[in-house]
Amino acid sequence: MMDIHQILKLLPHRYPILLVDRVLELEKGQRIRALKNVTINEPFFTGHFPHRPVMPGVLMLEAMAQAAALLCFDMLGTAPDDKTVYYFAGIDGARFKRPVEPGDQLVMDVTLERAKAGIYKFKGTTRVGGEVACEAELMCTMRSIA
Repeated sequence: MMDIHQILKLLPHRYPILLVDRVLELEKGQRIRALKNVTINEPFFTGHFPHRPVMPGVLMLEAMAQAAALLCFDMLGTAPDDKTVYYFAGIDGARFKRPVEPGDQLVMDVTLERAKAGIYKFKGTTRVGGEVACEAELMCTMRSIA
């Protein structure tokens, strides 16, 4: 549905914080399914943790937010520019159900629940091999910067 080249055109994020490798499904204005391949080469694994590499939970939340941004940009038919930033506005009910390790493939399902006054609320679930790794409600907004 969307490869890394299309993702790079829409998301301003770059290595090491770009956390979406591919979009598998996209239902305009409703939901997105995206993929992140987790490799031992990720820079955070050197310190988290040297004896047992585990992906930080906040990065799973960030990956879901990036997928949510792709859903928003597609829905609005727009791409961010140098004067616009897409921000987290809140996270509710974040739960981490299983560790994510090198070699895992994160599949993120993000659904738009509500859009009101420029604030978008999403429900996100991240799975590894069908098992829930992380779930949360995400709120995001786009803001103009000077």
